[in-house]
Amino acid sequence: MKSSVTACPLDCYDACGIIYDENKLKPFKDGHTNGFLCPHMNHYEKFDRIIKPRYKGHEITMKEALLKLKELFQSELKSEILHYRGSGNFALMQEVTDHFFATLGATLTNGTLCDGAGEAGIIEGRGSNKNMPLNQIEKSDVIIFWGRNPHTTSSHILPLIKNKTIIVIDPVKTKIAQMADLHVQIKPHTDIYLALLLSRFVHINDSLNEEFVEKYASEFEEYYELTQGVRIKATLENIGVTLGDIGDILEHTIDKKVAIVCGVGIQKYRDGADVMRSIDAFAVSLGLFGKEGCGVAYLGNSKEALESPFVTQAKRVSKIDTKFDEFETVFIQGANPLAQMPDTLRVQNALEKAANVVYFGLYENETSQIADLIIPAKTFLEKDDIRTSYSHNGLMVMNKQYESDVGISEYDLVAYLCKEFNIELKPEQFYLEHFKNFGIKKINGCFEVENREEIPYQNGFDTSDSEFAFLEEFETQQSENEDEFNLITAKSHTSLNSQFHRDTYVYINSVHGYMDEESVTISSDNGSVILAVKNDNRLRADTVLIYSGTPGVNNLTSSKHSYEGKSAVFQENKVKISKK
Repeated sequence: MKSSVTACPLDCYDACGIIYDENKLKPFKDGHTNGFLCPHMNHYEKFDRIIKPRYKGHEITMKEALLKLKELFQSELKSEILHYRGSGNFALMQEVTDHFFATLGATLTNGTLCDGAGEAGIIEGRGSNKNMPLNQIEKSDVIIFWGRNPHTTSSHILPLIKNKTIIVIDPVKTKIAQMADLHVQIKPHTDIYLALLLSRFVHINDSLNEEFVEKYASEFEEYYELTQGVRIKATLENIGVTLGDIGDILEHTIDKKVAIVCGVGIQKYRDGADVMRSIDAFAVSLGLFGKEGCGVAYLGNSKEALESPFVTQAKRVSKIDTKFDEFETVFIQGANPLAQMPDTLRVQNALEKAANVVYFGLYENETSQIADLIIPAKTFLEKDDIRTSYSHNGLMVMNKQYESDVGISEYDLVAYLCKEFNIELKPEQFYLEHFKNFGIKKINGCFEVENREEIPYQNGFDTSDSEFAFLEEFETQQSENEDEFNLITAKSHTSLNSQFHRDTYVYINSVHGYMDEESVTISSDNGSVILAVKNDNRLRADTVLIYSGTPGVNNLTSSKHSYEGKSAVFQENKVKISKK
């Protein structure tokens, strides 16, 4: 079989280029993929997928499954059909299902389980959420990993940061923190205070980038007054940071090319937008935007400069606290709400009351186990698609590698339904070419999205006056009880949310006296879960870590929304630990 080019389908920062050769996945040697794939893709073929459709526990043919799906949609009022789509398969053709359901008159979802609060804060401050491309991070002198663990979530950034000054701000002494020039082991959910103090001390030390601020951030003086509302000594004691840490951060960053690389954990709170906006404000005080090798990297808008050809306007309900019991038929695509959504017990009760649950995906999980109709999807090797990224500007063509009798692609499923319900749908190639037309071949041979700025915000911000919009107020956080712990739900290096090898432990600092493998009950205002302990002195004593995707972790989490961005707030709850 000839080798052929494709790209990784996972919802991940890196969006690697892949060559399929002799039944093996091999990485691109050039570009950001840097000649290696993550553990998930290195073992992709080892993860068992769903082979046969099922209805009410019995195997059926794909033809029977499609007829049953048609029957369900014909028998229900369209307003009683819910389409719940996740990002388990991350590519542009996934929205073709939105096209069908929106045109049919069904209900779709909005909001995000991932990054919405942080993006809202970025847009409020900058006016838009643009990538800081990886090649700009490579040109930096100093990298601040703020709540980001690149060895787990974005390993392809690691070859780009050799011989640079590394600062890590993180409650966990991660692998990158152990390698760093400076690690500030901040208390969870106090990042906003550190960012406010950093901006304040930039001003106190006469290190403000006056030229940049005068041109693009003229309201900094008002923001400085806001930062003065933070009591320095008491705040530093509370957040676990010293004046020396503040001084060290500024010494490493002032008058340097600095990239602040942020993870999603910093904004998994109700005020997550303000957290991200305050970090941006610190970058503004140093004049880090619009310059080579400088900026703040988060999750950029992967669809920037693209236009969707699909109809997606529809009635929508929240993806965070979806009331599944208000619908007769729930069609779940590329998602596992019974593990991924917050407040699992509420989700389970609601799904049990829906008359028909349809699961369309690759892998068995908690949601497939309770679904009435299971339709297996095709893998990225068995269909054509195109993807973009939220950490670089590549437009990556995902060529079908081989034919398979297993599963059905999103386009083919929708083509069948559109024909049966008399909904217009253009040929698949039309949509693929539509997306390709937004690409341009760069001088280095890379195919990228056209009309994106190589260095974002060179001409100011995308606000009405081209100036950064600072926070005008922030929420004062409540003190916690001594027997409560801060919960961190970071990504695991062995899984991606609930895909692949999921962790089953709670990680606790050994100061609390629990034994490894001892079963404990972790509880919150929402619920509880029993897990085995692993002692981990990389953690602060006031913090526990349960990896995202751990079975039962979302029994603990609240289905409240962030104040802005309609995002899940997985780390809002405090938890208690008791012996089983």
